[in-house]
Amino acid sequence: MEDVLVRQATLLDLADLGPLFDQYRQFQGQATDPAAAKDFLGARLERDESTVFIAHHQGRPAGFAQLYPTFSSVSLKRVWILNDLFVSQAGRRQGIATRLLAAIEEHARSLGAARLTLNVARLNTSAQALYEARGWKRDDQFFMYHHYPKG
Repeated sequence: MEDVLVRQATLLDLADLGPLFDQYRQFQGQATDPAAAKDFLGARLERDESTVFIAHHQGRPAGFAQLYPTFSSVSLKRVWILNDLFVSQAGRRQGIATRLLAAIEEHARSLGAARLTLNVARLNTSAQALYEARGWKRDDQFFMYHHYPKG
């Protein structure tokens, strides 16, 4: 893992992040659209609407994690939603996801966040195992609901 570098991304990283974000969207079942992926991620960074960490493995972009901020009214603190975590096919099983998680966990801790929250597919047992190995706890108290407004 010593050849893995993780750091907070900036707009200058967009050329490296765009293709990774497009690959992530394809992994999530979306059609490839490199321009839209780059534009969407660029807008989030430009407007300071998300915090992105990028991982390089042996000098090449290999993964990213994107956090969205929100707040807990109960704890009166910030909460970070880990909305996206992706490692390229070539970078898997190299400790990159672990390093990305460590970076975002430290980021949240350093800012005094109440917690980090994520959703993971029920069938993605390898990701679940990684999160649990790092101390993330599955919520057994609350159900998550969604509402999709009709356009």
